[in-house]
Amino acid sequence: MVWAGIMINGRTRLHVVANGTMTGQRYIDEVLLPHVRLFRGAVGDKFVFMDDNATCHRTLAVEDCLDSEGIQRLVWPARSPDQNPIENVWDALGRQVAGINYPLTNKNTLIRALTEEWDKLPQQLLDNVVQSIVRRVECCITLHGGHIPY
Repeated sequence: MVWAGIMINGRTRLHVVANGTMTGQRYIDEVLLPHVRLFRGAVGDKFVFMDDNATCHRTLAVEDCLDSEGIQRLVWPARSPDQNPIENVWDALGRQVAGINYPLTNKNTLIRALTEEWDKLPQQLLDNVVQSIVRRVECCITLHGGHIPY
């Protein structure tokens, strides 16, 4: 499992979630405090955080952490990947990794490939998907919450 954050003109490093299950506390320790808090600090008061509504993201400990760090979370419906631009980025990363010319024979080579390809993704791609949020929401409203056909 991996995690990363994107924004206009920026991104976090790719974080590889090592062995085990992602829990709310682990999400706080491995993602929110070391990555999201720094992102928020760089952006300032206009920072709004969007996650993917995974169960571990919705624990009381996570809510308390976000509140204590002054991190505002974008409210949006569960199970709505059409609305989350990071899904397009994961697709692009997967395509890049699939095109690698060396065999991904173990976890270490896969982690190396993911990290290298993450760093190679064009910032313009990330900017475009972030900027698409307004269009995605408008389309969802027009379709009364139905699937977005793209």
